[in-house]
Parts: sequence; structure tokens; C-alpha cells
Amino acid sequence: MILLRKIHFAIFFLSCHYVFAANETPQGVVDCTIIFEQRKAEILKGIEKIDEQQQALQALQSATQAVLDQKQQALNEQEREVNATMEATNLKEEKIKKLIAENEEILKAIKKAKDNKIAETYTNMKDSKAAPILEGLPNSQAATILFNLEPKVMSKVLAKMTPARAAELTRILQKGPPFVDAVDLTKTQESAATQTFAPSNNVPGGGNGSGGGAI
Repeated sequence: MILLRKIHFAIFFLSCHYVFAANETPQGVVDCTIIFEQRKAEILKGIEKIDEQQQALQALQSATQAVLDQKQQALNEQEREVNATMEATNLKEEKIKKLIAENEEILKAIKKAKDNKIAETYTNMKDSKAAPILEGLPNSQAATILFNLEPKVMSKVLAKMTPARAAELTRILQKGPPFVDAVDLTKTQESAATQTFAPSNNVPGGGNGSGGGAI
């Protein structure tokens, strides 16, 4: 701003010098001084106006930069929060997956122990008594128990069954576990669909009761 003032004054004095050189009389110097004094206030006012505009522009630039910096800071903070939330979510997800895997292993161990216990019971039972019991069970249950028996015990039990039933269970055993009855799977799917559409009107009391009577 000071440099701008100096430039204006220099231009003005050069103009006066040109006038003085053209007139080459003391009167020209006097006229130049008078003109300078008359225009001095106007020039200073113009310079001050330019200074004010420059100051206003600088203030606007500073304010704009401050707003931009504040927004950038807020965005950075939001990004940090999002990253922290995602990290915490990922950790929770990993923990949940680990717990699910552990629970599945526990359930498998429990089922294995249960199957082994049942198999041990049938192993200690006479094949002539075990055969009719297994023959009357659903395919999945009978196949599961037979699968956990020793081969010698299994062959003896199958030999005491009717040929048709023994052949049926043998075909199922050849497919390997898990053993699921097609009828049971269909009933499970139908039950799930029924409960989805009308849960309040489909309490499985009657079905369980009939199943309990069959057992």
C-alpha cells in the first residue's frame, strides 16, 4: 500500500515536471504546486479507498480460508470417527465369528459324545434286541446310531432286521453323514413357512403331542 502511494506521487510529480519543462517559467512551478495541493486530498482519498478495498479483500480471503480450514478439520474429525467405528465393528464381528465357531465346535463335541453314548448303549445290548428298536426308528436316527457302532456290531444288528429294512439303512449309510430324512426336511420347511406367515395360529402343540405318542 505504501508502495502504491509512492507510485501515485511519482506519477504526479513527473506530470508536474513535464509541465514545468514545457513552460520553463517560475509561474509553471507555481501552477504545478497549486495543482498538486488541489489534487492532493483527492489523490489521498483515492489511495485510502484502494487501501480499504485491499484490506477488505484480505479480510475476506482470511475469513474464507478460516472457514475452509474449519470445514477440513471437521471432515478430518469425521473421518477419524468413521475409521474408529469401522475398526470397532470389525473387532466385534471377528469376536462374534470366533464365538460362533467355538459354539459350533462345542455343539459338535456334545453331539459326538451323545452319539457315542447311544452307540455304546446299543453295543452293550444284544443284537436281537437292538435290531427291532433301530428298525422302528426314523431313517436318520437309525443310520446315525448304526454309523457310530463298530462294524462287527453293526453287521450283527443289520442281520437281525428284515432284509428290506436292512437294505434301506445300508443304502443310507453308504451316502454317509449327516443323515437327514427327506420327510423330516419337508416338514421342517413347511413348519418354518407356516410360522413365518401366521406365527400366532401355528403353535406346534398338536404335532409335538402326536410325536411324543409315537415315541
